Amino acid sequence: MEIAENAALVVVDVQQGFEELGFWGPRNNPGADDNIASLIDVWQASGRPVVFVRHDSTQPGSPLRAGHEGNGFKEYVEERRGKGGAELLVTKDVNSAFHGSPDLDAWLKGAGISQIVLAGIQTNMCVETTARMGGNLGYDVVVAFDATYTFDLEGPFGWRCGADEVARASAVSLHGGGFARVVTTEEVVDAAG
Repeated sequence: MEIAENAALVVVDVQQGFEELGFWGPRNNPGADDNIASLIDVWQASGRPVVFVRHDSTQPGSPLRAGHEGNGFKEYVEERRGKGGAELLVTKDVNSAFHGSPDLDAWLKGAGISQIVLAGIQTNMCVETTARMGGNLGYDVVVAFDATYTFDLEGPFGWRCGADEVARASAVSLHGGGFARVVTTEEVVDAAG
């Protein structure tokens, strides 16, 4: 695997509100935060661009709503902001970072970036939606699977899936459907080094 010299790391919604497990329920991949931190460190050390995405929920009671403490980035992300080269903050109130402000697609194209690496929360929601749109827009999309996590989810007909099952289904859809290459953090770090 090759990671371009100007590949952008897109860190999706790594916000304090996702620590409110009473709201979200059981999660998977307890090592995700360490992997996200290591990706940011590698990107900043190599001078590659980092995009920090923040979800400003419009839903009353959401831990991610603007003005609520949970809207802020997790401490390890906030500590790393402004420490590297090119950096962008995108805010959104929908699932895709490509439907936020400022326009992520325009920023990437303006910088001549054709490859993005995704990490963050939730695997099957904002990470997956951003990956799918990135693929549709023609980007070479890489998802660092173990640098993402999600929560148990209930669907139609009373069906319920555990977080690991939801994450695996997301990875299979993205990778098997050709939207993105789903890989490990280690693979990305080795290729970016």
